[in-house]
Amino acid sequence: MNLARYALRRLLLGAAQVVAVATLVFVLTEALPGDAAVVLAGDIPDEERIAQLRHALELDRPAVERWAGWLAGLLRGDLGVSLVSGRPVAGVLADGLPPTLVLAGVTLLLLVPVAVGAGVLAAVRRGRPLDRVLTGVTVGLYSIPEFALGVLLVAVFAVRLGWFPPTAIGAPPNLLEQPALLVLPVAVLLARPVCSISRLVRAGMIDALGSGYVAHARRLGLSPWRVRLTHALPNALAPGVQQLARTTDWLLGGVIVVESVFVIPGLGTLLNDSVAARDIPVIQALCVLFATTTVVVNLAADLGAYRLTPAGAR
Repeated sequence: MNLARYALRRLLLGAAQVVAVATLVFVLTEALPGDAAVVLAGDIPDEERIAQLRHALELDRPAVERWAGWLAGLLRGDLGVSLVSGRPVAGVLADGLPPTLVLAGVTLLLLVPVAVGAGVLAAVRRGRPLDRVLTGVTVGLYSIPEFALGVLLVAVFAVRLGWFPPTAIGAPPNLLEQPALLVLPVAVLLARPVCSISRLVRAGMIDALGSGYVAHARRLGLSPWRVRLTHALPNALAPGVQQLARTTDWLLGGVIVVESVFVIPGLGTLLNDSVAARDIPVIQALCVLFATTTVVVNLAADLGAYRLTPAGAR
């Protein structure tokens, strides 16, 4: 199949998926009990006050009209206005985006070499003590939920040993200015994807090392590590690349948990606060952002796997 045609078809499908997600999110947020007017009215709301707020926020308009207006604005790049702060939603997202990007970026930057390296080492030492240790550690780490692992790391390394800050309260806007803040959150985010990707790379490397083309490369007298890295590894990476895309999707959910545990003011914290305040435009914009990211990274992973897969196996 032509790569450009395949990419175009996937892009069109992805655009339809984003619209479907946006519609579903609108319907689900409409089903939430209460609304922003009730939240803004205070602890002892007055019915007249609530009615005035609903009219000012245009919440008294039919849901279909609000959905159509929001969707039309979304197609123009207008994400709307926060019902709570009155600020453009794009500005609200821009404030919460840097901490989340730093967490996800540092995690992905470390994830690839650590996971691939562990998978290759385990495959090369198949059945030996190193392979057993790596396999045991990965299975153990994968079984621990992010929230529990985060609390455990804080209790041991922040509270008991005092090596790292327990939270990001009082941290500078740019988390990279205080790298110690990132150690525990990134460790939590790395734990599960390192386990899953390294096991896929290990399995792919074992299959590749037993293939005919690797045997032929050995007969040509190439060094063992050249055979492993230039002939076996590229074909072993295809399933790992697709898992990396799923990991990127998972990071969006994992970041929400990690930001809550470590009090990091990113998109995860923003989503929690927006749900509590019934700030529908911000919730919808975040869900559309997450859906778009999912579509883009999965498309990139599929294209990468397509290029890494041998021509005869496509």
